[in-house]
Amino acid sequence: MIEYDRYFGYQHPYRDEHAGKRVVSVPLEPGEEPPDAGAVAWRLSANDWHEDIPDTIEESFDWFLAHVDTARVTALVIGEWDECYDSDSKVIVTTLAEQAAKFPALRSIFLGAITAEEAEISWIQQSDITPLLAAFPKLERLEVRGGTGLALTPVRHEALRVLRIETGGLGGDVVRAVAACDLPALEHLELWLGVGGYGGDATIEDLGPVLTGERLPSLRHLGLQDSEMQDDIAAAVAAAPVVARLETLSLSMGALSDTGAEALLSGQPLTHLRELDLHHHFLTDPMIGRLADALPGVEVRLSGQERADDRERYVAVSE
Repeated sequence: MIEYDRYFGYQHPYRDEHAGKRVVSVPLEPGEEPPDAGAVAWRLSANDWHEDIPDTIEESFDWFLAHVDTARVTALVIGEWDECYDSDSKVIVTTLAEQAAKFPALRSIFLGAITAEEAEISWIQQSDITPLLAAFPKLERLEVRGGTGLALTPVRHEALRVLRIETGGLGGDVVRAVAACDLPALEHLELWLGVGGYGGDATIEDLGPVLTGERLPSLRHLGLQDSEMQDDIAAAVAAAPVVARLETLSLSMGALSDTGAEALLSGQPLTHLRELDLHHHFLTDPMIGRLADALPGVEVRLSGQERADDRERYVAVSE
C-alpha cells in the first residue's frame, strides 16, 4: 500500500525498487554491466523528450527482447509510454500476451508506474487487462495505475496473490469484474475507488462479493480506499464476513468522517487486526481518541487529519 510521500504524493515512480527487487531501466547505458535478469525488476518506458529513453514503447520492448534473457525475468515495471494521456496501454498488454512464452518466470507486472509530472492519474489511458491474467497463469502480482479506459473480464486465476488498482475514479464495471473473479490465492486486494467526476461510479452493491469474501478464501489485506463514499464503505465493512479473516484493513485516503468511524466501532470486533489504516480522514479529535481506546492492540494509522464540513470533504487522489 502507498501512503502519502512529501515528494511523490500518493504515487511512486518505481524507479528504485519494485516487488522487493532493484529496478533497472532499459536500455542499459553503453558499457553498463548487465545484471542477472532474474534478480531485478526491469522497467520499460518511452519518452521522446529524453535522449536516454526510447521514443516509443515498441522500441523499448524491441531492445529488451533483443538484449535480456527474458526466460529469467521475474518482474516488469511499465512506466510512461508515448502519449500515455492520449494513447492507451493496449499495445503493451497485447505485446506481453503475445510474447508470454518468452517469460516463463514472470511473476510480477506493474502497468502504469507513471508520475503526475508525466501524466495525472486520471489522464492515463488504460485498456483491457484480462489478457495479462490469461497469458500468465503463474503471475503472482498485478498492479495497475490509471482507471480511464480500464476493463476486466471476470476470470479464475490460481496464482495471483496481489492485485492493486490505483485510480482517481474506478468504474463500477471494473469493480464488479474484480468481485466476480475467482482468486483462491489472493492475499492482498487494494482498490482506489476515486470520485464520480473521474469515472468512479462503483456502488456498495458492486463490492458485495468482495465483502463476503466468497471468492477470496486467502485474503489477508483489503484496501477500499480513496472514496467519496468512505462512510458507506465503513458501514458495509463493519458487517462484512471477509473482515474476520483479515490481518490488515485500509479505508484510507477517502472522505471518512465520524459517521463512518462510528459504524466501525458499532460493528463486528476489529481487535484481531494487526493494522487499521485510516490515514487522510476527517475524524474529530474525540473520535480519534475513541478509536485508540477501542483498539489498543491494533496499529491504527490516523495521520493526515483533515478538517472540513460535509460539503468540503475530499479524497486524497482524484485527477
